[in-house]
Amino acid sequence: MSSTAARTPSRAGWSIVARQELTELWDSTRGPGVLLGFSVLLAALSYLVSADAGINLLDARESVGVIVQTAIALGTLTALVISSDAISGERERGTLESLLVTPLHRRDLVIGKLISATSMWVAAILVSLPFVVVLARGPGVAFDAVIVLVVAGSLVAAALTAFGLAISSLAMSNRVSLASAISIMLLLAAPSRLPGVTANGVLGSIFIKLNPVSAGLRLANEVLVGQQGWADHWSLLVSPAVAAVVLTAVAIRLSGRIELGDAR
Repeated sequence: MSSTAARTPSRAGWSIVARQELTELWDSTRGPGVLLGFSVLLAALSYLVSADAGINLLDARESVGVIVQTAIALGTLTALVISSDAISGERERGTLESLLVTPLHRRDLVIGKLISATSMWVAAILVSLPFVVVLARGPGVAFDAVIVLVVAGSLVAAALTAFGLAISSLAMSNRVSLASAISIMLLLAAPSRLPGVTANGVLGSIFIKLNPVSAGLRLANEVLVGQQGWADHWSLLVSPAVAAVVLTAVAIRLSGRIELGDAR
């Protein structure tokens, strides 16, 4: 972090941190490299679901549903990887101490890094939009797909990005932070892929609605593939919205518990 941050009033500290982190993320190979991998995977999947009649076994809504759900999952994963590295990575690289000795409030440090990690999801949305629009093959499907991607996807991404940052603040090892965050995301996403859990039973429905990741993916499936209205499934947005607010508050609250640990 530059000396500019040390001379800046704490009320503007988060913006200084965010600007610095965004520059480091996107001017290096880290951000563009992760985004390139995301783009390649999404392009390969788009080809598999729509290349020609021999490969394409899905209709337009099913195809775009697959792409939107994959974009939400992979886009959220990219933001989660960045946020999981935010504090624990600084700790392992031995650069955390120089940040903590500045007059910045620690919550400013966390908020700035949270904004930077969230930019990865924003970039993922921008990359996903052309694939979604092309595969939608019609304004009606395209509109639904874009709204699901932006609304449901952003809530899920906000929740898990904050979650990754919270783990990064506590974990002494960067490997532990990354492994824990990714493992928990996979566990949360798994129920939406299991037919026995996603069945229309009462317990299955409650389980899906309480799980922010599964709820977001289930909404995409119901609206895009099932052709059901938003009014019938608005409740699926509750847990992602609550998780986004609560986990962001938790990540900021945990800023006071950031410790140097042992440099590795």
